[in-house]
Amino acid sequence: MLAKPSRSVVRIGVVAVAAIVVAEGAVWLTRPRAETIEPVAVPERAYFNEGELQRASDFRDTQRLIGLGALAVEGGVLIALALWRPAPLRRVLDAASRRPILGGAAVGAGISLTLLVAGLPLGTVANERARDFGLSTQTLGPWLGDQARAAAIGAVLGAFSGALAVALLRWLGNRFWIGGTVLVIAATAVFTWLAPVVLAPVFNRFEPLPSGRVRSEVLELGRRAGVTIGQVYRVDASRRSNAINAYVDGLGSTKRVVLYDNTIRELTRAELRSVVAHELGHVEGDDIPRGLLFVALVAPLSVLFAQLSTGALARRSGDDPRSPAALPALALSVAVVAFLVGVPGNQLSRAIEARADTFALELTHDPRAFVHLQRRLAVSNLSDPEPPAALQAILGTHPTTMERIGAGIAYERSIR
Repeated sequence: MLAKPSRSVVRIGVVAVAAIVVAEGAVWLTRPRAETIEPVAVPERAYFNEGELQRASDFRDTQRLIGLGALAVEGGVLIALALWRPAPLRRVLDAASRRPILGGAAVGAGISLTLLVAGLPLGTVANERARDFGLSTQTLGPWLGDQARAAAIGAVLGAFSGALAVALLRWLGNRFWIGGTVLVIAATAVFTWLAPVVLAPVFNRFEPLPSGRVRSEVLELGRRAGVTIGQVYRVDASRRSNAINAYVDGLGSTKRVVLYDNTIRELTRAELRSVVAHELGHVEGDDIPRGLLFVALVAPLSVLFAQLSTGALARRSGDDPRSPAALPALALSVAVVAFLVGVPGNQLSRAIEARADTFALELTHDPRAFVHLQRRLAVSNLSDPEPPAALQAILGTHPTTMERIGAGIAYERSIR
């Protein structure tokens, strides 16, 4: 006869389901209301030859396995830290608990560094394969240098988060989820605001786009769209990759459009206009504030789930749920709930990206350039034009390449 689940397990399950339901509701509330172009169905082989499809498959199939393996390694490490209590680890956690705030900082930094070190082997393999396929331009030394920078930043953020989490757990007790919700929302907003000017320059060099044809066309597109662009930057992405990309980030005074130097160098004039128009669609649609609103809506139940799960896991291991010894359980709980609400979050991201594609097509009135761009992006970035449906539903942040090409074809037919 099966054992009856405990009340705490049932409560955690109910909160998890509620968090997912609220996340789905948040997607409905925050998704763009403007109409998007419905893609027509188009076959891969109408736009990609057999060699291109095989090359993308050879690269992406294995990279996906490496990515899933890395996810499994990270999850396994968190589970081990949360549930496994060998004598050396127990002594470390007991020592940290004697000075809770400093101990929380030490444990938080330790968790961050442990996860990074555990992911290095598979990360190294992934980068070496990207080099073999001509996507990455980074040799092992510079790549490891970037990992060292990431480790230093992660340790600082982990220490701050660990100390603050222990302080809130001790101060608020069962009301931790209230303070944690405020912290998550505030931290997301501050990180979005500061990351472009504090963190990004640690890894790349950003330069304002100089006067010339590209800058003039960017400003002209912005004027036609009625969009206040902020600053436009060129980033030296070629020091790491041959990929073509552009993005919008920042908040308020740090809002910016960033173009890869590869993008400026490799694309035709019409393709570059299509890229810029897509990014202007994100600015016009206030998509970064939209993302922050989604976080604010899903944070309360997500943090409550993390609190309840942390308490249950800590008690199972004989730890005080308010001590630094509970931080591994908190890290595991946060990872689980981030994945759960991240799936609806990716639905929102795909809707946002589809709306930006529609904006680009309507602004440029050049569907041929848009279609050529999507093909160029897929070939250059070794993307799978039509990834497995399950992976796309769970992990996809953009419409598939074939969906985007289909949207371009549908727009071209509508203006004939």
